[in-house]
Amino acid sequence: MAREPSFTILKTGHVELRVTDLERARAFYVDVLGFFETERDADRLYLRGIEEWEHHSLILRQAATPGLGHFAFRVAAEEDLLALEQLARERGLPVRWIEEGAERGQGRALRIQDPLGFPIEFYHRVERVERLLQQYHRHRGTHVLRIDHVNVHTPAIERGIDWYRMLGFAVSEVTITEDDPPRVWAIWLRRKQTVHDVALMTGPGPRLHHIGFWLGEASAVTRAADVIAAAGYGRCIERGPGRHGISNAMFLYLRDPDGNRIELYAGDYLIPDPDFEPVVWMLNDPRRQTLWGHVPPRSWFDEAAPVEDFAGTGFVAVVPPSEAFLPAYVDR
Repeated sequence: MAREPSFTILKTGHVELRVTDLERARAFYVDVLGFFETERDADRLYLRGIEEWEHHSLILRQAATPGLGHFAFRVAAEEDLLALEQLARERGLPVRWIEEGAERGQGRALRIQDPLGFPIEFYHRVERVERLLQQYHRHRGTHVLRIDHVNVHTPAIERGIDWYRMLGFAVSEVTITEDDPPRVWAIWLRRKQTVHDVALMTGPGPRLHHIGFWLGEASAVTRAADVIAAAGYGRCIERGPGRHGISNAMFLYLRDPDGNRIELYAGDYLIPDPDFEPVVWMLNDPRRQTLWGHVPPRSWFDEAAPVEDFAGTGFVAVVPPSEAFLPAYVDR
């Protein structure tokens, strides 16, 4: 059993995406998908969903090329940031402090580069903004409610499992290979009481596969497809609508105008019990990724967003998984 950490991570808090045209990105995320703009500056848009009271859950940052800037977890107290700093320094990870106000609406935050190469931010203090849950006359687009999870590619999944278990994450579902002995291919980890806050999938990495945003009900997923297509963005639908075997959720995968991928997601299940036993899937089970729906396109397996390096001057080098690890039958 993993040792109880000296800090408490609450949930996935926000993600920063790099976009090459801020106005074009705004037209997609705000005008079509229906995110609410909390604030903006010369280089960034700060967006949130209908039920979110935090200043933002999605940052769009003007950059020369698309990709992931960072993703962030909220912690329970300011003291947790110091404990996380100590852990990162003990493990020799790059660390720096993001001063209050450097990211609009957020207090002092800790930024690290984790053992998988991802820039991760931890924060506690955040500006509270108007929650729009019952402002029905203001809801528009696809009715995005809140951020749910991030899904990433890594060639070092065992290292990732060790890291997230050390951070206090619990396992909800896992995919294993048919080998003898079997090996973990993908894993879904959580802090809140839903299926996941972060998912790790074996693949060339570090790369961001997608950000998941929660819709209110299963029927909202097909409605979202209608809205997106009617607005002239049907080409942005990459996969779905359909239902996953993993998580039981309804899904719709989109590519924004820069190719960054998001998932509109609804209908997974609650996990309030500390003795919940993880669901185990075999890699070649055809129900694993799609209980029903069309076969995913090649791009869904092969393409993912690069990850900004810790200095912010380029991208982290992408490393493929060991060929010895890859089963012959896996979709690549």
